[in-house]
Amino acid sequence: MKNWKKMLVASLACSAVLGLSSYSPAEAAYELNPEVKTVTPALMEASEIGVLKYNNPQMANYTNKDAIVVASFGTTFKDTREKTIEATVRDIQAANPLAKVVTAFTSHIIIDRIAAKEGKHYPTPEEALTQLKAEGYSRVALVSLDVIPGMEYSYVKAVYNEYKDQFKTMTCGTSLMYWQGQENQADDVTEFIKAVSTQFPKLGKDEALLLMAHGTPHVSNAYYSVIQAKLNELGYKNVYVYTVEGWPSLETILPKLKQNHIKMVTLMPIMMVAGDHAHNDMAGKDSDSHKSILESQGFKVNTYLHGLGENQAIRAAFVERANDAWDALQGRKGADADHIKMMK
Repeated sequence: MKNWKKMLVASLACSAVLGLSSYSPAEAAYELNPEVKTVTPALMEASEIGVLKYNNPQMANYTNKDAIVVASFGTTFKDTREKTIEATVRDIQAANPLAKVVTAFTSHIIIDRIAAKEGKHYPTPEEALTQLKAEGYSRVALVSLDVIPGMEYSYVKAVYNEYKDQFKTMTCGTSLMYWQGQENQADDVTEFIKAVSTQFPKLGKDEALLLMAHGTPHVSNAYYSVIQAKLNELGYKNVYVYTVEGWPSLETILPKLKQNHIKMVTLMPIMMVAGDHAHNDMAGKDSDSHKSILESQGFKVNTYLHGLGENQAIRAAFVERANDAWDALQGRKGADADHIKMMK
């Protein structure tokens, strides 16, 4: 369970002084040091971490009509989309039967390609929220199927900030991995490793497992180093994280495989879906695929072509993230100032 003791209590008082009555703090945040005499909106926003929540005082008397928007990057691979994204959305709906649940894709290109190929339209998060507003929904939880809080998650947060004042209450959930066990918070990374390890093969002394992540130019690329560190800490030997578009790359891992006398490698994606990156970049027949590169280096290679969304334990973790945002929307999390960290 999340540690919900980091509600920003003092910030509400600061907001009242500033006349910022519409400001609602994040569900987990840092309290501004009382020595700070001029509390600006920028300082308040800088303290926001975790599940975000906004109450619009001008809509306080509106009737509650609740919805959840589940934002995913999406995929044009129909089969894996059904087994991963849609399966996770169904689990979120089952956990919140009283809410309308809408699936939205953040990739405009994927939306267009699915519409052209399948005749099915997925809305963007902006389109989904606009439609919910038109249908009279007053409270919305915006949740993410992103694995780390990278560029796509930044997009989701930007949508939240753009639309939050159009609803009575709006919340924004976190990505699958967000907290790392710091400041008495949950350790999402360890939770993720334990969940994904349910699909790990048993490794011999000369075998290794390579977990292929996406990678990003965003600073959140550092999460992959955290995953590797926690894999090592948990005692997983010859299990390595590498990325398609970030660091570490496959080339970074190759020397370690040779140093440890590895002869057989299993490639496994740690992406929500097993789409283009898994089928082509990782397991493709072209000479520049990861499988082909490893084989050219003398390794025997197995591939695991299943997205994270096919893993029941991973889906359960995504449901937990959605429930965090939903519970915040319902106002069910307590405000307790214990363990709050001072800043500025």
